[in-house]
Amino acid sequence: MPVDHQRICKAVREILLAIGEDPDREGLRDTPERVARMYAEVFSGLHENPAFHLRKTFVQKHDEMVLVKDIPFASFCEHHLLPFIGLAHVAYLPNGRIVGLSKLARVVEVVSRRPQVQERMTEQIADLIMEHLRPRGVAVILEADHTCMSLRGVRKPGARTITSSMRGGFLEHAATRAELMALVFGRGS
Repeated sequence: MPVDHQRICKAVREILLAIGEDPDREGLRDTPERVARMYAEVFSGLHENPAFHLRKTFVQKHDEMVLVKDIPFASFCEHHLLPFIGLAHVAYLPNGRIVGLSKLARVVEVVSRRPQVQERMTEQIADLIMEHLRPRGVAVILEADHTCMSLRGVRKPGARTITSSMRGGFLEHAATRAELMALVFGRGS
């Protein structure tokens, strides 16, 4: 089901009234409409299948790690509907087939554009790649700043959350995992 634009507009207007604002004042008059358009954009991943981007693969004899690092993403914490913003690092060990590098970034984009928790997002990306590419291993590392921790509650700006999900060779072989960590975080980290 696509985003119900009018329903969001009504809800945002109600929120503005509930916090004691005047939704008819000049600065807020168009806010419900803007928020509805923004929600359609930031939650577009709810209406897209990320596996679509992993359908086209190429035969390629390459048995070493493929890593796309520093993929920017923005998602929304499902607990407070506040953004968390960060970088994804996605690696796999091909098993005779590769995928276009941009497709890994597209998977991150689709999965991030849903109400999420970082832990599940990390697992979903790893599981999708493992299932559809059938590589010898997958590693996904996400680093993010959560505004639900910096703007409210504990109010700790700068606290960064790192999650990882390892499959196959990355989970089973310490040397492969160490090589990944050195490539992502540098040898001194």
